[in-house]
Amino acid sequence: MDQLSSTLFIASSGMRAQGTRLRVISENIANKDSTADTAGGDPYRRKMITFKNVMDRELGVETVNVRKIREDQSNFKMLFDPGHPAADENGYVKRPNISGLIEMMDMREAQRSYEANLSVIDVTKTMLSRTVDMLK
Repeated sequence: MDQLSSTLFIASSGMRAQGTRLRVISENIANKDSTADTAGGDPYRRKMITFKNVMDRELGVETVNVRKIREDQSNFKMLFDPGHPAADENGYVKRPNISGLIEMMDMREAQRSYEANLSVIDVTKTMLSRTVDMLK
């Protein structure tokens, strides 16, 4: 496969990876204020995504794939609210280990990466089109 086609494939793999990252971040934000279903139980735990480079032997290039989505093992936030149904025997409710500010920064970074890959695809398509026009 030629260089321009390989470029399209690499950029699209980056877009897929960042799209998955955006979905994970959205899930975290949606569950930011959730609590456990039972007293003393654990609420939603923040998820994090890691990537890996994978060699595509057919193209002879490395692409980006999701390595895994794992749970953040940091401590839950504790809120004193003895009247809450999920409060433990000391009156504390476990809150998710999610910071809205961090999630928004991660989302912005993923969005910019997605847009950068989209720009690469747009430029590559323009170059392919101009090459075809020159050959006419």
